Amino acid sequence: MNEQGRNPVIDAGLMQQDLFPIREVSRLTGVNAVTLRAWERRYGLIQPTRTDSGHRLYSQADIDDVRRILGWLERGVAVSKVASILARDHALAGPAGAATDAWARWQQQIRQALQRFDAAGLDRLFNEVFAASTLDQVFSEVFMPVWHDLAVGQGSYGQASEWLFLDQFLRGRVFARLQLAHAPRRRTVLLAPLPGQSHELELLVTSLILGSDEIGVTLLPNGQPLAELALVCERLKPDALVLFSHQSLTVEVSRRLARLVAGLECPLLLAGEAAELAQDSLAGSAIACLGAQGSVMRQRLRQFLAGQLDT
Repeated sequence: MNEQGRNPVIDAGLMQQDLFPIREVSRLTGVNAVTLRAWERRYGLIQPTRTDSGHRLYSQADIDDVRRILGWLERGVAVSKVASILARDHALAGPAGAATDAWARWQQQIRQALQRFDAAGLDRLFNEVFAASTLDQVFSEVFMPVWHDLAVGQGSYGQASEWLFLDQFLRGRVFARLQLAHAPRRRTVLLAPLPGQSHELELLVTSLILGSDEIGVTLLPNGQPLAELALVCERLKPDALVLFSHQSLTVEVSRRLARLVAGLECPLLLAGEAAELAQDSLAGSAIACLGAQGSVMRQRLRQFLAGQLDT
């Protein structure tokens, strides 16, 4: 029997174990079977289980990884680089346990609320997650994975509307928390997106995560010209300028950053997946990399401002 056929024995097992054949994964993700096999064989991105007859079976975690891979590819990350990103995310998530079970349960409840366009239900879940989790976990483990999955899966009917609903909801809640934290701080940093490479929500979440009792974050909007950042910094005089992007740096952007840092009177830092992907190439340069994971970015920013982190 080939992988496109139906096998009642396999189907019965799937119902009990929540495992999916390759044809179903292709339907759910839009990735054809040839590509799925290539990701497995050439890059080791996914490791499905096998039946005794050799048929591939994918778990829900495998499907989530496929969607994450699509997200990184759409952001310009080379497929050869995605494996290290997935490995890092899996390591940060840690072994399965009560916390990860709770995160999965909350994600499922969020998806159900989105299907009903239930703002009150989302608000209740948001407050519940905040009360039980750290700031980093609220976004990295619960809300943003759902946001990313919906962003990638907008080809499916209804998912674009659900993504917009969640995006608007989260932007409002994060903005409200930023307003509550708005007060003079001893140190200030400017946070700006690399042109055309970030969603507003990603910037708002990063601003919330980087801020602290000692560090205030001023967020510059999407559309801020890269060439004018030196002027903005000259007038606002921040302790550092943080550029954010989840996409790989192109040769042209790298050149523009080199010109920018030469004209700045403050240090230039890079955050997001761009920092992870460019860390080796920027080693020893005037640009410091903060990383992509919330607590790491916050810690490195504090160390850099205290003079304890070299570029």
